[in-house]
Amino acid sequence: MSQSVRLECGDGIAVITIDRPEARNAIDRATAKGLAAAAEEVDGRDDVAVAILTGAGGTFCAGMDLKAFVRGENPMIRGRGFAGLTERPPAKPLIAAVEGWALAGGFELVLSADLVVASRTAKFGIPEVKRGLVAAAGGLLRLPRTLPYQLAMEIALTGDELDAAAAHRHGLVNTLTEPGEALAGARRLAARIAANAPLAVRATKEIVAGSVDWTAAEGFRAQAEAVARIMTSADAREGALAFAEKRPPVWRGR
Repeated sequence: MSQSVRLECGDGIAVITIDRPEARNAIDRATAKGLAAAAEEVDGRDDVAVAILTGAGGTFCAGMDLKAFVRGENPMIRGRGFAGLTERPPAKPLIAAVEGWALAGGFELVLSADLVVASRTAKFGIPEVKRGLVAAAGGLLRLPRTLPYQLAMEIALTGDELDAAAAHRHGLVNTLTEPGEALAGARRLAARIAANAPLAVRATKEIVAGSVDWTAAEGFRAQAEAVARIMTSADAREGALAFAEKRPPVWRGR
């Protein structure tokens, strides 16, 4: 971790908080390294099934810290991308809990998550074209997979903001909350995921996320490999026994 990234774990849920409210949670080198370390720890912990990414102080993330960039700091982490997450998010499900602005690289962090819970007052945008730049942390690749093509193109070419209501209407946001309640809403969604078998949850994310790029044949091959691992697990047996015995399952993650 770093002083600008907090990781808290409990009840199968990890909460990763970008804690630079004085800089609107903009990403400098230390924060990028901290987020990469948090992602590694989330994937390595048996007691964590799902993670939440959020920002402190009422803002999700304003993107790259331009002052730090001018000082020569690089917020890219080799093999993981911008902020240590955009090219290789955690293998476990990741929920973005968004208050306030998610701009530029901050929006690209949201797009790298699997689910999004946002305050009704949240706003999203990739304004790079207004600054003579190109959004290069995955936003241009993921937007047309998430939103209708023409809307994705409008957001990318104009650099204009997208409000939370429109993001929800078009499927980018799973759940809208009242201001200040995004993290609580994300915790509720995470608890619904964490109640399930952790190996099955991880394999399910792997298949759904990969299906965007696979051909049908590739998808069925990859799915068969993932399912084979799950079908021989102790958790698969426990799920069947618990159903037959009409009791809650006790997952072991193996």
